[in-house]
Amino acid sequence: MTAPKYFNEQNKPVDKFGTDSNRDLWSIFKVMGEFVDGYDSLLRIGPCISIFGSARLEPGSKYYEMAVDAAQAIAENGFGVITGGGPGIMEAGNKGAHIQGGKSVGLGIELPKEQGVNEYVTPEYVINFKYFFVRKVMFVKYAQGFIVFPGGFGTLDELFETLTLIQTEKIERIPIVMVGKEYWGGLITWLKEKLVADGYISESDMELFYLTDDTNDAVKYVCDFYKNRRLEPNFSY
Repeated sequence: MTAPKYFNEQNKPVDKFGTDSNRDLWSIFKVMGEFVDGYDSLLRIGPCISIFGSARLEPGSKYYEMAVDAAQAIAENGFGVITGGGPGIMEAGNKGAHIQGGKSVGLGIELPKEQGVNEYVTPEYVINFKYFFVRKVMFVKYAQGFIVFPGGFGTLDELFETLTLIQTEKIERIPIVMVGKEYWGGLITWLKEKLVADGYISESDMELFYLTDDTNDAVKYVCDFYKNRRLEPNFSY
């Protein structure tokens, strides 16, 4: 068995079907375009707090309604609300901002099983992305804080990537609040008993996030964080 060829005899790239292709090179310009559009749009919107969590939670469920309340309080305090624009907790966040008359931003992503953004995103604040990694950069750069509700792989991905960026000082410290002691409790225990105890992270790393069951407490934590700090994008490059 021989390894697949990525270049032909003329040193030109070939795709998996063996034909000459510059597709990968041209995709760089698509990525650049998404960055330019995202930076330009979000810089104009101003300071926002990101709410994220499961896309599978329905209206009327405990955490959905808590997310609505949190978003209303965020908007009442003068921040916009950024979500991924989808259903579940994302919809709840946009709904709360919409009810309060605040800025309701949706960073949508093209997925096979999801169509468009939820109805509570302000139309002029809809920004759609093809690439997950570009979308995540927008969250981290322009969200002044994160309020994280229970969720699955996507929620954990965004949470731990942000914690890693803060831990490694790639971005400045921003407030991260995890809502739901019952949901997050097992994870927190594991972090303490395995990662801290075995030396994989420092004990001080546990101070990079705040755990609560109270949405008013969550929003107060974020607002108090900025009493003596400037509101600005989280990194300059």
